[in-house]
Amino acid sequence: MALVTGASRGIGKGCALELAAAGAVTYITGRTMEEGSSALPGSLARTAHDIEEAGGICVPVACDHREDDQVGALFERIEREQGRLDVLVNSAFFVSGDLDPRVPFWETPIRLWDDMLDVGTRSAYVATHFAARAMVPARRGLIVNISSAGAVRFFHHLAYGVGKAALDRITRDAAPPLREHGVAIVSVWPWVVKTERVLELAGGRVPLDGAESQRFTGRGIVALAADSEVMKKTGQAIASRVLSEVYGFAEDDGSRPRNAMDNVR
Repeated sequence: MALVTGASRGIGKGCALELAAAGAVTYITGRTMEEGSSALPGSLARTAHDIEEAGGICVPVACDHREDDQVGALFERIEREQGRLDVLVNSAFFVSGDLDPRVPFWETPIRLWDDMLDVGTRSAYVATHFAARAMVPARRGLIVNISSAGAVRFFHHLAYGVGKAALDRITRDAAPPLREHGVAIVSVWPWVVKTERVLELAGGRVPLDGAESQRFTGRGIVALAADSEVMKKTGQAIASRVLSEVYGFAEDDGSRPRNAMDNVR
């Protein structure tokens, strides 16, 4: 039983597809329920359709992760309908159309800070809070935070890096108390991913050399969830490429993307 936040598109969608393909009943959240209600392609309905067409089981739930009451109601629903939660993937993230890495932070709107730390860092904390309440009594579970090498080097925007660094700190500091109850928490660093937004910006602004497919990180999460010794990795930030080398998965053509930790200083 899995929950993937921010699964209407992007990395979250890829994670949901892979978890469902592995046999997990997969709940997905996002704000875009139907195609055409967002400037970007992708919706919960589309993700659910793709999962079900492949034979998986998906439950789409419209949820604004800025609203704690909606998030709490989501976890209550999962408990009521499933009675358990095995995997949480925190992938919800909000990137404003104003974000341009070529523009210095003082020339961008201050609200970019709230956008990326409210839906990204804070929303992951809130979901982790509720997930722990479900997983700790069961003495099992895996929480995965979709982070980035932006935690340790500049990427996109000052606020983006602060948010990712804080997300990795949540992973590190939540690990010891969760470990006592059999729950693992890991940050995963994808490299550049061929998401809907990245493909839209690919005309020179986002290099795609060595980029990941949308589902690559999801394969790493499936491998983590199946690892009986996953607790050895709890509290860590791990690149998706490293996970592929440890667990032996690759892209459909057998290749592997670049490592997000290369040249990290």
